Amino acid sequence: MSISQKVPMIKAVRDALHRARPGAKLYGADISASCLGQYVVDVFWLCPSLQDLTVDSLISYCHAQEISVIIPSRDGELLYFAEHRQQLEKAGITVMISDVDAVELCLDKLRFYEVLAEQGYPVIPTFTELEAITTSSYYNVGQYVVKERFGAGSINAGIGLSPHETKRHAKRMLNPVFQPLIQGIEYSVDVFLTRESKAVGALVRQRNWVMNGESQITTSVRYPEIEKLCQQIAERFRFRGHVIFQLIVDGDKRQHLIECNCRFGGASTLSLAMGLDSFFWFLKESEGTQIDDLFFHRSAHEKMLVRHAEDLIL
Repeated sequence: MSISQKVPMIKAVRDALHRARPGAKLYGADISASCLGQYVVDVFWLCPSLQDLTVDSLISYCHAQEISVIIPSRDGELLYFAEHRQQLEKAGITVMISDVDAVELCLDKLRFYEVLAEQGYPVIPTFTELEAITTSSYYNVGQYVVKERFGAGSINAGIGLSPHETKRHAKRMLNPVFQPLIQGIEYSVDVFLTRESKAVGALVRQRNWVMNGESQITTSVRYPEIEKLCQQIAERFRFRGHVIFQLIVDGDKRQHLIECNCRFGGASTLSLAMGLDSFFWFLKESEGTQIDDLFFHRSAHEKMLVRHAEDLIL
């Protein structure tokens, strides 16, 4: 769904589809007739917006086109598919999505902090009032981050602001939340989990250059401690399919979880190249293959992904 400009992801899904189900067609859907992704799928569906698309209409379209799996790709559609996952599965359509509780947890930054902090996980403190941030600890850095409470990602966030700048930036937001600014190395962690929420593997990527909330240059690294942490959290909160954690490790090697997104990320294709074969595993599992028979064979050599524009001649 919502293929937009996600050409690298579409190509990755196509590769997995050809390996898992030779001869199968790849459909792509979007509400925009001019979306770029339509040129790299087999069939393009100019679909209505989700608020106008009933689950019965979606099922009817999928049955008519013999579509048996759906891979959501946009934050705004995750809750829709989580809420209708069971109904879709009863109709023979498998969706790569976590349960409603897990998706709602990830879409609410304040609740993500409160729930994970209560469980003892090292999550960045998040509050609805700037004054609530503790200034008597190492968080007394004088710079802050303000984000929208709901939704994933950090687009429109204010980062590294003074208290005055933070409050002024927050006035332009609907539901701002405040965090202390943590200096350190940023990492993304891709995790794949079975439908029973068993982690198959995790791949840590250093975010070398970030633009508009997504890594433009990212490098695979071995970091067993972070891999274990993210897999443990993903299993604890019953995530399913492909999820991505974001965190920072500061100069004292302390870990600070930022958020988790219940979808495939813009730079997650590096994890596929490293052996975290999420789409292939999901497709095989959707047709009844026991995931225990599939293994994460991590590449012995580290790799770097550089995102760039590319021309397509048709």
